[in-house]
Amino acid sequence: MTNSHRGRIAIVTGAGRGIGRAIADRLAGCGARLVLVDIEKPEEVDAPTAGPSLLVEADVASPDDWRNLAQQVDDAFGRADIVVNNAGIGPNITIDNLEIDVWRKTFAVNLESHFYSAKTFVPVMRKNSWGRFVNISSNSIGSTLTGFSHYMASKMGVLGFVRGLANDVAMYGITVNAILPALTDTPGTRSMPEDLKTSLWQLQAIQRFAQPADIAGPVAFLTSDDAAFITGQSIVVDGGYYKIS
Repeated sequence: MTNSHRGRIAIVTGAGRGIGRAIADRLAGCGARLVLVDIEKPEEVDAPTAGPSLLVEADVASPDDWRNLAQQVDDAFGRADIVVNNAGIGPNITIDNLEIDVWRKTFAVNLESHFYSAKTFVPVMRKNSWGRFVNISSNSIGSTLTGFSHYMASKMGVLGFVRGLANDVAMYGITVNAILPALTDTPGTRSMPEDLKTSLWQLQAIQRFAQPADIAGPVAFLTSDDAAFITGQSIVVDGGYYKIS
């Protein structure tokens, strides 16, 4: 897909590491100009053909930070074509210890930020009659993991928001889809016990731990012209763990 995204401006949240960094690298390799967003200012990606990235330190749970991001994007590029809502949090806390502030913070980062991104960038995309949103959910919504009720609820909400937003913006040439990744080998999962990680990927058809690049490829496809007739969909990218029911 080299040059498939040339001329496109792509915003990736949670772009500092892990899945977000892999998505940014892949889109840059496809020729997109990048806006890299993270809670701490991310580093530039190595993609000389795409040009330098705009590096933005922002809290995706803050509407003010989204407004500031929009201004920076407009000043730098004058347009926005792709938004990948990847930033997320998911502390492992069972219901007895789950406090309301953690519940609300999880929803603010994992779900409300997707709403803010749409409010911010749908009007920009509408002007060009072209746009792509890819919102990262999680295959954990079909798992038996404990301590993730808040996380699963927020990630299930992503699927409903994607379906509804897709209906609202299809007439403007904008598509909206979700990806549900497997537990992936990132800095955020490396502290998990190895036996737990192994027990999860052994339930997959593809018997290995997911890598960030496994998630980046489908994002590149969904944000390309090749996916122009795909919208409102939730695509599971987990090596065959998630079972149809």
